[in-house]
Amino acid sequence: MFELLILMLDATIRTAPPLILAAMAGMFCERSGVVNIALEGKLLAAAFASGAAAAVSGSAWVGLGAGVGVSILFALMHGFATITHRGDQVVSGMAINILAAGLTVTLGRYWFDQGGQTPALSGDARFAPIDLPYAKELWDVPVIGQLYSELLSGHSLLEYVAFACVPLAWWVMFRTRFGLRLRAVGEAPAAVDTAGISVVRMRYTALIIGGLLAGIGGTYLAVAQTAQFIPNMSAGKGFMALAALVFGKWKPWSAMAACLLFGFLDAVAIRLQGVSIGDFAIPVQAIEALPYILTVFLLAGFIGKAVAPKALGTPYVKERE
Repeated sequence: MFELLILMLDATIRTAPPLILAAMAGMFCERSGVVNIALEGKLLAAAFASGAAAAVSGSAWVGLGAGVGVSILFALMHGFATITHRGDQVVSGMAINILAAGLTVTLGRYWFDQGGQTPALSGDARFAPIDLPYAKELWDVPVIGQLYSELLSGHSLLEYVAFACVPLAWWVMFRTRFGLRLRAVGEAPAAVDTAGISVVRMRYTALIIGGLLAGIGGTYLAVAQTAQFIPNMSAGKGFMALAALVFGKWKPWSAMAACLLFGFLDAVAIRLQGVSIGDFAIPVQAIEALPYILTVFLLAGFIGKAVAPKALGTPYVKERE
């Protein structure tokens, strides 16, 4: 039983990083007042760019750079439409999601002729698991050995980065002058502008940070977890991360907890495939839908209770003197 629990927690840790990174990306954007429905598209675009670049160059680091670069580019597109031209933020985000879904498949088929997939990655072209010191030696130690060897060791660099981003995001958001200004922009942009701080610059900065984090999350999907880009491999993770962010009331630690819950349900769904109740075989589709069903219930239960930043979704128009 303990070994099964360890395996489930290990699977949770492996499935949660893209959710955590996307949730942190959404937090920076939405705390500044910009709705970030485009998380799904950024994850998908970054996954394709990183998988393609890593396959061509043979370097996971080149793939990471490409994934982050493309994600930031999409973030700037979102900012250009919503901040510069004051367009509808939800419509712009959905447009980016649709663009990413179509563009990745089209380019994948044109470049690699594998049905939209990129070639499988191996060797230096992917982020391999890292064994921490003495992981093998401590394996036989009861409880502590398995916790260290299975849960803490054997993960890729990007998994450690994802979890390290949570305390870093908390510190930046709640313990720095930049974070204070960013939160103020999301609550009262006119007052911030009166104080001589550029609302446009702060919101663009938040979008760039969000693009960076979403790019790492997308890269993890293709270059670390799967070692290959597969069409639509983000599979709604951007929307799940957004739900986790709302559930966590736009706070890093609470959002991470929700992401871990979603990751655990993903792990449970994988484990339950092929399970039967008596003579009734549970459909695989019903099991795979568990995380998404929970997302709907969480949003239905908390969307009215969670207090969003007051200026969220509202374009800022500078008052004329």
